[in-house]
Amino acid sequence: MRNKIIFIMVALGVMGALGSAYVYAVPNKPLPPVFNPAPDPYAQGIYANGIVESYQSNGENTNIYPEVSGSILRVFVTEGQSVAQGTPLIQIDDSIQKATAEQLRSQAEAAQAMLEELRAQPRKENLEVARAQVTMAQATLKTADDTLDKQERSFKIDPESVSKDALDNAINGQKVAKANLDVVTRQYELTKAGAWVFDVRNQEKQTEALTKAYNASAALLAKYLIKAPTDGIIMSVTATTGSYVSPQGSYDTYTQGFDPIVVMGTAKGTLGLRCYIDEILIPRLPPAEKLQAQMFIRGTDTKIPLEFVRVQPYVSPKIQLSNQRQERVDLRVLPVIFRFQPPPGVQVFSGELVDVYIGEKKT
Repeated sequence: MRNKIIFIMVALGVMGALGSAYVYAVPNKPLPPVFNPAPDPYAQGIYANGIVESYQSNGENTNIYPEVSGSILRVFVTEGQSVAQGTPLIQIDDSIQKATAEQLRSQAEAAQAMLEELRAQPRKENLEVARAQVTMAQATLKTADDTLDKQERSFKIDPESVSKDALDNAINGQKVAKANLDVVTRQYELTKAGAWVFDVRNQEKQTEALTKAYNASAALLAKYLIKAPTDGIIMSVTATTGSYVSPQGSYDTYTQGFDPIVVMGTAKGTLGLRCYIDEILIPRLPPAEKLQAQMFIRGTDTKIPLEFVRVQPYVSPKIQLSNQRQERVDLRVLPVIFRFQPPPGVQVFSGELVDVYIGEKKT
């Protein structure tokens, strides 16, 4: 009886194993793809990776870096906002530079005031004082002359009437009065002539130097308010209020690198496309006048015709699409620039990766 039960259990196990093998051996029906892979629309098309960017007549997106270092006080714009040239974007703390500029401005104004003072000489009040001193010296000399004349006439009448000492004092008093008149007269002429030309020239140079120092400080102060260099759209803002930025940009916690604090693109409408042709496919690239291309948006069946703009004639390592700054890359690519108008209802953003096929126009 026991052997019979064991036999039945073995038979059931074998039947279960055979059933399981049959069930798992039946192939599953593959699911339909979410979207069709980008097909080559040309007989001998060249495939390339592409990245969407704002269309520029030269270069790529407008990357804005500060020219000064400091903490962010205020961010005036947000991503997606359209701005005009000169619109304030970010305010960096400028308290120290503002004080420096104010100090230099005061020094320049003081130097200018001193220059105007020199040019305004002689001052009317100073000239009147000098003229009064001349008048007084003339009167003093007249008194000395009269005193000496009296002493000499008395001495001639009666030599015993005037002592030798008194006569000598009268003579010396006249000489002193003449010398004093000569001094105050020269002082009057000096005051009347105004400031010395070399003093004026020296003050002019000091005023010019301080004015230039202030202008340079004011120009540097203006750098703390970052403005839009051109009309466009704010694509990315990496700086936040309170964060520290430098001419290297702002530190990105995720990439552990430095990024531009603001990335701007051109106004809505035409977009640019930069695709990278593998160096082994460059000989198959059609001539510019015969070149045509289409781009395919990944995840959709949407394809958009491209308008050829130019070839960037510099083959470089393919690091643009990897975001790896330090990696060693052997593959080199040739950038080719296109532009296009997004069709209605199709959303395309700068930085988006797309598939591109490049072919030759039929003649």
